[in-house]
Amino acid sequence: MDGGEEVRVEAVPYCCSTCDGGEVAGRSLARRNRKTRSLSTSSASTSSDFRRPQSLHGPSPVTTFGPKACMLQNPHTVMHIQDPASQRLTWNKPPKYLDDISNRVDFIICLGGDGTLLYASSLFQESVPPVMAFHLGSLGFLTPFKFDTYQSQVTQIIEGNAAIVLRSRLKVRVLKENWEKKARVDEKGIILTNGDNESSRKAVQYQVLNEVVVDRGPSSYLSNVDLFLDGHLITTVQGDGVIVSTPTGSTAYAVAAGASMIHPNVPAIMITPICPHSLSFRPIVVPAGVELKIMLSCDARNTAWVSFDGRKRQEICHGDSITITTSCFPVPSICFRDPVNDWFESLAQCLHWNVRKKQNYLSSEDEEF
Repeated sequence: MDGGEEVRVEAVPYCCSTCDGGEVAGRSLARRNRKTRSLSTSSASTSSDFRRPQSLHGPSPVTTFGPKACMLQNPHTVMHIQDPASQRLTWNKPPKYLDDISNRVDFIICLGGDGTLLYASSLFQESVPPVMAFHLGSLGFLTPFKFDTYQSQVTQIIEGNAAIVLRSRLKVRVLKENWEKKARVDEKGIILTNGDNESSRKAVQYQVLNEVVVDRGPSSYLSNVDLFLDGHLITTVQGDGVIVSTPTGSTAYAVAAGASMIHPNVPAIMITPICPHSLSFRPIVVPAGVELKIMLSCDARNTAWVSFDGRKRQEICHGDSITITTSCFPVPSICFRDPVNDWFESLAQCLHWNVRKKQNYLSSEDEEF
């Protein structure tokens, strides 16, 4: 698509306050000159920055994916809410092949494993183009397509009307205190002195597809972090750490730590402790619309470390904070069949979910004994 060419979208699916009335960077889509009210956001919001909605259901995901793709509008929908099982992909214009692309990406084809898809997601901090993932890695939970028949499968997707699943992401904001005089930390990670000089704040934002992991790092002491929900302290995590994951990430690190598995279409955020020093600290699921905040406890013996989808690992000190909400920019992952069948197929093939040798039939003669 040329930079000066305009495309008008006649049927605009539900959208969020981030892109209502304005342009998202990297797009050249002209909308009708009217306001669109989202069911989960306030119509009074005029700021270009995303504001967390008051609804617990989370923000309505943006349904335009890259320069040319968008959600195929279902004529049977009520109040612009679509059944997740009926979500279909269409194109405003046919996507261009590699030799026609200048500085825009219309369509992503991942060749590899789940890590390749996670890396592709990290390249787009706002709207993500449709992703077609081929299984060339080891596990392949998020890559439903086989590479043997790639030509016919890619051709079918280019023609449009493909089933997709919107994999929600987490919008993570890390606010760090930049002390002019750093606190001294010994070899075990214990904070010896706190800096008393004036500090300046530095904020960094990430879009996370799987999970945010806060752990104790190289220290042998328990991680001691406070967990806030909508500004209220709900618990203090004492253990090896805590995992905040999306439904997509519930089948990754979280399930290894004892969490349940959540279908990607469920609007939720999962909180899973890592080896908590408590018999009653179980994983919990909270609504997608809440705002979580993680801070180092004031009486913590050591610092903590945070990573985002296994990348960009960094240290968290006293005064630093991690704010987590549901992003309005999901990853539109193209399905091989449909969102339900693909998910259960991955559970069976990759994780061997509920695999057990079947019990033998009990005949009438055996019952007598």
